[in-house]
Amino acid sequence: MKRFATVALTALAPVSWGSTYFVASELLPPDRPLFTGVMRALPAGLLLTSLARTLPKGQWWWKSAVLGTLNIGAFFPLLFLSAYRLPGGVAAVLGSAGPLFVVGLAALLLGERARLRTVLSAVVAALGVSMVVLTAEAELDALGIVAGLVSSASMGAGTVMTKRWGRPEGVGPLAMTGWQLTAGGLVIIPVAVLVEGAPPALDGNALLGYGYMMLINTGIAYWLWFRGIGQLSATSVTLLGPLSPLTAAVIGWAALGQALSPVQLTGMALAFGATVAGQLAAAHATRTFTSAEQSDQNISMDLTVERVRR
Repeated sequence: MKRFATVALTALAPVSWGSTYFVASELLPPDRPLFTGVMRALPAGLLLTSLARTLPKGQWWWKSAVLGTLNIGAFFPLLFLSAYRLPGGVAAVLGSAGPLFVVGLAALLLGERARLRTVLSAVVAALGVSMVVLTAEAELDALGIVAGLVSSASMGAGTVMTKRWGRPEGVGPLAMTGWQLTAGGLVIIPVAVLVEGAPPALDGNALLGYGYMMLINTGIAYWLWFRGIGQLSATSVTLLGPLSPLTAAVIGWAALGQALSPVQLTGMALAFGATVAGQLAAAHATRTFTSAEQSDQNISMDLTVERVRR
């Protein structure tokens, strides 16, 4: 039950990210994706860090900078570059490849076994997302494809390294999230100034949109995400990622009147089913590992008792 609650709370992060397109298109100034990235990350990071009342110490200054760059500072600009140079559907499909990067990196760096059920879940989820978002008119752009894949790899590497490094003793996920968001926002600022120039004027809708993006879409969402990474396997967390484009499709249907075809509905069912299957596979793997570890401990204790008797 505890694991189910943790998965459910972590899933709220990609569900929240699925609202990004709606908020950006309806409330935010157009053609300012990097400024939006700064407004999402930096104020939220400073707020969470102030609430946690904890600053990095020692090696955690550079570790926070690395994690913030992978999860935020590099991920946001590359994601936006991909979205601008590719149709939204193609960009979403490239993003859904993230779990495959994490499965490979987790096996290499964390020793998490790349199980067939997990890989199949990631592949089927990506297939389902492609059925939801791809159109026959989608055009491909080489730079956009590279940016989309690298953004997925960056977020995947950030997820795995966040799991590998853990947290300093006595530091909770609130502080870790604040450190990463602050570092990521600072990384984006010079890129935003160079590419987009001075910040735009903001009206009431923009302030409302940025307030939502900062507090809900980024601050709370990333806190839940990093909290989940601390309690679940990296693979289990990343397999929740397809919920983001699925949420975006549902919001588009409910709020913008976008139609959903039978193919799209089938894709949604496939992607959601694969996400659930991935969580069940991860839970089974965790139970199997725990049972094997307990068995090893029992064998070790038996051997120790036998040596004492002798």
